[in-house]
Amino acid sequence: MAALGKIRKRGVALVCIIGLGLFAFIAEEAFRSCEATKNQQRQQIGEVLGNKINVQDFQALVDEYQDVLKITQNRENFSEEELNQIKDQVWSQYVNEQIIANEAEKLGLTVTDEELQNIMKEGTNPMLMQSPFVNQQTGRFDVTMLTKFLDDYKKAGSNPQLAESYQTIYKYWQFIEKQLRTNTLAQKYQALLSNCLLSNPISAKMAFEGQNTESDIQLASIAYSSINDNDVKVDDKDLKAKYDEEKEMFKQDVESRDIKYVDFQVVASAADRKELMKTMTDAATKLQSGANAAEVVRKAQSQFAYTGMAATKRAYPSDIAAKLDSMAVGQTSAVFETAFDNTLNVVKLIAKTQAPDSIEYRQIQVGGATVEAAKKTADSIYTALKAGADFEQLAQKYGQPGTKQWLTSAMYENSNSIDEESKNYLAAINNLAVNDVKNLEFTQGNIILQVTARKAMVDKYDAAVIKHTIDFSKQTYSEAYNKFSQFVSENKTIEDMEKNAAKFGFKVTPRQDLFNYEHNVANLRSTRETMKWIFDAKPGEVSPLYECGNNDHLLVVALTKINPVGYRDMSSLKEVLKAEVIRDKKFEQIKAKLAGVNDLAAAKAKGARIDSVNQITFSAPVFVQATGASEPALAGAVAAAKAGEFSKKVVKGNGGAYLFKVVKKSNRAGAKFDAAQTEAQLQMQATQAARIFMQELYQKAGVVDNRYLFF
Repeated sequence: MAALGKIRKRGVALVCIIGLGLFAFIAEEAFRSCEATKNQQRQQIGEVLGNKINVQDFQALVDEYQDVLKITQNRENFSEEELNQIKDQVWSQYVNEQIIANEAEKLGLTVTDEELQNIMKEGTNPMLMQSPFVNQQTGRFDVTMLTKFLDDYKKAGSNPQLAESYQTIYKYWQFIEKQLRTNTLAQKYQALLSNCLLSNPISAKMAFEGQNTESDIQLASIAYSSINDNDVKVDDKDLKAKYDEEKEMFKQDVESRDIKYVDFQVVASAADRKELMKTMTDAATKLQSGANAAEVVRKAQSQFAYTGMAATKRAYPSDIAAKLDSMAVGQTSAVFETAFDNTLNVVKLIAKTQAPDSIEYRQIQVGGATVEAAKKTADSIYTALKAGADFEQLAQKYGQPGTKQWLTSAMYENSNSIDEESKNYLAAINNLAVNDVKNLEFTQGNIILQVTARKAMVDKYDAAVIKHTIDFSKQTYSEAYNKFSQFVSENKTIEDMEKNAAKFGFKVTPRQDLFNYEHNVANLRSTRETMKWIFDAKPGEVSPLYECGNNDHLLVVALTKINPVGYRDMSSLKEVLKAEVIRDKKFEQIKAKLAGVNDLAAAKAKGARIDSVNQITFSAPVFVQATGASEPALAGAVAAAKAGEFSKKVVKGNGGAYLFKVVKKSNRAGAKFDAAQTEAQLQMQATQAARIFMQELYQKAGVVDNRYLFF
């Protein structure tokens, strides 16, 4: 009881302690939940219609598409620019698929398995024609070849090498099947949209007349350029009125940034060039004196390896290839510079010969328990062939097909290095006469080789090339870095950057509307960190120093403005609006000047230029030579006028003001109205309009693109 009494006395304190404990527990769980949510957000690469995609899922799509391109283009890897294009294409396709899937679901549109099977049976879809299951005799997709492959794929698991090959093709087929389904759904949706825009014989007739009714006119024109801009007064009220009139044109759907930046490229100093020139001159001297070409090229650290194999000109860099025909065998060139790849070069032509570009050959590979055993078997085969034995029969006796195959120069001459055994092997193929046989000894055994045909004789060159980029030294880079670093540290504001850049020998460059889906800043590689800074900074901030490009550029960026989604503010459009207002006011001046004019003579008296303009149609804007502008409004006004009629009012154009008289109206020669054909053309235009509608859907899809944070 005493204990209970003590507890009652301290009840409030105990409740507080327990409450704090519970609060701490709940707070900890809430904190963990918030951290988990933040971690998920950090991994989100984008969003479409509220559906989020994380970086791992997006990368899986990119990898899938890369694998497909490797198969279809027979490629092993891609450049940075190509990878960026792949990522853009995958993102665009992902967004479109999400949008169409959402719209199709609302309408109940689907692609059934039966429809997919029918497409495969028909076998003419362009995507199917890219698959490995095309019957070479019919030139169509063969569904039975696919069925056989899928059966074989299930059985291939017991053979690891076969399984890997089948897996590659299977993944490729899965991609095609998936794309076939999504593309078919997109086609059905777009067909539905285009069929909402119906054509009829009346609209077809109007379209035909718009394309084929031609007018010849006498045109009176006064160009806006005839009035000096300084003579036109424009105030803020005028700009505001024009802004309100054209406001919808200034709507921005994606946020962007305006920046100013200083980019400095580090280049080789005079001392660097002098040092490299010494290396190149020494190498040229050694080549000229007959030193071992491979050793000289290696020690000079040439970017172009010497293999000792004669090759066609296409195997050499273009600047080297251009010199080969003008050189004598044994001649070494002087050191010369090539601007397009920023290199110093030396070339020695060691030999020039005529050789076949394509050689047909066959071979028998001979192995054995020991090298001696292989040699003994190879000698036996060689002797039999020399005595007239059948090559293919002998090959089959040793478990090989012995079939003929072609070797072309392009298959080996672009190799950066060729080992000695490969070099001997290629030399034997190139030098053997037709039907000659040779027994080649290698570390792992022998090869019996026979050349069966030689064709396409071409010039081949054995040339030692020393090509070296004119690189800057570490000292040069350090000096440039220190200078740029000083500039960045002393100029922390945009105003200071602009004021002092010239003192350091730098230039401040403005760039408007940088979007986060761009892959670089200032057209420089390796600027992802800079991009992240730009889209995280506040206006007026100056970035730290960035090293970028090919490790040869120094960059600093200032954020001048954020352009949010919505309507652009009038201040940023002042020059555009001013030009529009000036044009409007010039037109009003010319219109007033031409008031009451009702013939060409009166127009000419008012200062108009008179020209003949022929074959004007409603469907194509007319280009007026006198004002240097394309004028759709004039084409429309002429189409509405009758033959012999003078224009009822002054036409406002892009480059000037116009009056005209229609001299002649006629149908285009040979044009004949075909209602069905014209309606088909209008239906095609409707299909194009349906594609444009996709932009409207995109703008309403709430697309968020954060790829710049990851790539």
